[in-house]
Amino acid sequence: MKKRNLKKTAAVALGAALVVGMLSACSGGSNEARGKGSVTWSTWGTPDELKVFEKFNAEFEARHPDIKINFQPVASYSDYHSKLNTQLTSGTAPDVFYVGDDQIANLVANGVLEPIDSHVESAASPISLADFSEAIYQVAQLDGQTYGLPNDVNPDAFWYDKQALAAAGIAEDPADLAAKDEWTTDKFFEMADALHRADMTGAAFWNYWSTTDSMIASQGGKIYDDAGKYVANTDATSVAALEKWAQKFADGHFAVADVMPAGQDPDTLFAQHKLGFLVQGRYTVASVEGAGNSIDDYDVVRWPTPDGKATTSGVASSFLAINKKAADKEAAFTFFSEFLSKEGQTLRLSGNGNALPSITGIDEIVTSVHKPTHVATLLGMRDKGFSNFQVEAAVPGLSAQISNDHMLPLYQGKSSAQKTLDQIAELVSQKTSK
Repeated sequence: MKKRNLKKTAAVALGAALVVGMLSACSGGSNEARGKGSVTWSTWGTPDELKVFEKFNAEFEARHPDIKINFQPVASYSDYHSKLNTQLTSGTAPDVFYVGDDQIANLVANGVLEPIDSHVESAASPISLADFSEAIYQVAQLDGQTYGLPNDVNPDAFWYDKQALAAAGIAEDPADLAAKDEWTTDKFFEMADALHRADMTGAAFWNYWSTTDSMIASQGGKIYDDAGKYVANTDATSVAALEKWAQKFADGHFAVADVMPAGQDPDTLFAQHKLGFLVQGRYTVASVEGAGNSIDDYDVVRWPTPDGKATTSGVASSFLAINKKAADKEAAFTFFSEFLSKEGQTLRLSGNGNALPSITGIDEIVTSVHKPTHVATLLGMRDKGFSNFQVEAAVPGLSAQISNDHMLPLYQGKSSAQKTLDQIAELVSQKTSK
């Protein structure tokens, strides 16, 4: 879920690559023996994240001395999925692996994943489907079967810099307004205008499916209907909402984080108190503190709405799945279920500012550290939020094409909301009909 940060930071990628080399040397890499009594699994991640995974691996092997864990981390998000698809084609893929929310539906449709329903329905399973949000894991379902579950999640929330807001003459606190159901879209736009007048960037958003869909859904618009047809272009509320938000980008009050230049990127501006709002996940805690700032100077609020009341918005997630060709499916599910269990997520997420648990019953590992003050807002967004739409996520590259070829020109003032949504509707129809 940190893919947007990972792909933009060469130092992180290099560090992760070095760790990959060391871990491969320790675990034997892809050539280590597989089969009964072993589980080979793979993911992407930063060096710090990979250390946490190694800790989980060690504890798992201590609990299950009859199961050997072979760990195959990959440095970057994009390289990871390219390698995974090649491995699945050649029959050399890991037994258990991470999958991005923009990739999972395609793998489900291709029939390369093991359905997990019978496993989780077992009395011996430490997890059940009821432990997870169906609005999120639905993207990994097909024909009544489930093929993956989110390992952790990140709702795209509005992080705000209290110093920047004060410097712009903004006296009201967004979180306080939200608590009174007064966090309206107009109020947020007023704050963005004030920040712009004070020579600061009002807000920065990452250009991907969650931003696009949240701008529409949070304002009461529709994106897809129940039959999977793209309807945002024919829904008057959706068109009006997107036009209103897009104008703020075109006017320079909002910025597209992906194309901000080095030195003027969102993390830098946020650390320098030159950016009012940054819309992203819980990993913001780590970036703020890593820049030497106090998290007490920042806080978080949900998406603004026309009436100020809380509603649904996008939740970025990564999934854990089991290879349909896993040599030892019992061992694979044992690893899969313990990784996703309350104990597994507690081990991986306690004291870590990267994500929220995807399983119910362990929210205290987030709320107990009070980072930020209104961290409970993130949990509420998780519980109300949605993942990428299945019909869109099932087509490789479709979400990225929507963002890069259509949404970016809209943000740059080169198109209208109606024209953009019409183009997206045509693209979706063409791609999904195949």
